[in-house]
Amino acid sequence: MSKPGKKPSDAQGDRIASPVPAALVHSLESLPGFDRALFEQAHADAKPCAAIRINPAKMFRLTGDLAPDAPISLARTGNTPVPWCQEGYYLPVRPSFTMDPLFHAGLYYVQEPSSMSISWLVRQAIQLNQPLKVLDLCAAPGGKSTLLQSLLTSDSLLVANEVIRSRVSVLGSNLTRWGGANTVMTCNDPADFSALTGFFDLIIVDAPCSGSGLFRKDPWAVREWTPQLVGLCSRRQRRILTDVLPALKKGGILIYSTCSYSPAENEEIVAWLINESGLKTLDLPIPESWHVVTDKDWGNEISGMRFYPDKLQGEGFFVSCLRKESGSPAIRIKQRKFQALPGRKRDFLRDWLREDAGLEIRNEPGKLVGFPRSLMQELMMLENSLHVRQSGVDLGKQIREEFIPAPSLALSTLYNEGLPALELDLENAIRYLYKKPFTDGNMPLGWVLVKYAGISLGWAKILPGRINNYYPPSWRILKEQQ
Repeated sequence: MSKPGKKPSDAQGDRIASPVPAALVHSLESLPGFDRALFEQAHADAKPCAAIRINPAKMFRLTGDLAPDAPISLARTGNTPVPWCQEGYYLPVRPSFTMDPLFHAGLYYVQEPSSMSISWLVRQAIQLNQPLKVLDLCAAPGGKSTLLQSLLTSDSLLVANEVIRSRVSVLGSNLTRWGGANTVMTCNDPADFSALTGFFDLIIVDAPCSGSGLFRKDPWAVREWTPQLVGLCSRRQRRILTDVLPALKKGGILIYSTCSYSPAENEEIVAWLINESGLKTLDLPIPESWHVVTDKDWGNEISGMRFYPDKLQGEGFFVSCLRKESGSPAIRIKQRKFQALPGRKRDFLRDWLREDAGLEIRNEPGKLVGFPRSLMQELMMLENSLHVRQSGVDLGKQIREEFIPAPSLALSTLYNEGLPALELDLENAIRYLYKKPFTDGNMPLGWVLVKYAGISLGWAKILPGRINNYYPPSWRILKEQQ
């Protein structure tokens, strides 16, 4: 493997030294649109870009003036949108996201620009103005799940699954910060979904891969890469797809993606899906100005999008959109009775929730959980088939005559806008996120929403002579302030 860095050029134009393994470069040279010299130059320069994707469900609440170097300010002044994602923006510099309260509040998600292309594909392939059932199979840390949640109607169902248990907590945190109620988080092997025959309208499989598309951001991925790893990942990808495809309904859409350059993990997988599983790729009109490479030279049946860092602002990425042409009849949703919270116990929640929240309240161990009433039958079906780790919004708990609101309620889009609120400046908002003492602003006694720039961060309780900070200890900022 050649070492990173530039190598002097002579009159004949010597190649730039590149961290990309020679075996990988050799496997790509016959692909359409591949330019070895520019590809190696982009990896030698190693200048990954920074981008954020805003949360439209919260953006309208943003008020006040922000610092010029705040990520949202940079997105506004830079005015450089990610072309394939309406909510995505490039940043001219990479700021400190950890020290931005709006990051912790779920106003935006820091996401690699190329992977935001899922947004454009979903908008092209699916009628989004109708209730849908969607599965993000390999969901952690949550970039694509939060993207999908923003696209779907409130009466659609999003299942975010992660099989690796150590990654489930970060997925849950990101879903909570994004604030949607129509999301279920599961921790299941792809084979477990085969019991839900024809259940989903859309399945996203961002498959585990060899990671070559992230070489510029992750030197460890360069050291780990081998042709044998590519072969191992290719076999794993086929197993994952074989297991989950029964859950996609006839006529449903599969979006398959990797952060790998290798054809064995990309076009060859798509060809296998077409030949073995009867899927058909959708040939969508991609604007030439994006400089995304398509795979038309592979044949009329193969259609995929390749993102090369030497041609656009983004890392290496492959994605293909396919329709399932045949399949077994969809599983019927059996109507089941569920234990709803008694009316007298629901009354105390009226002051905490929006009138149009449309929630069914369930009394789960140690907490009250709100989930869209229109999706309760689907939720119970999932609970009978899968290991559900999180659903809807944790509202809080009642201890004797007092309701203790949960942090997720403050971060949701469901709380009553008329609740008492404490607006903090940047310094005190950071102190709140550190779980340090902060200024009370002469607020009346009781529970208050803690806000920064109009966006809710969590809860505090104003008591005589002190303020109790209810920001979760596991979420607090650990990084030392500069």
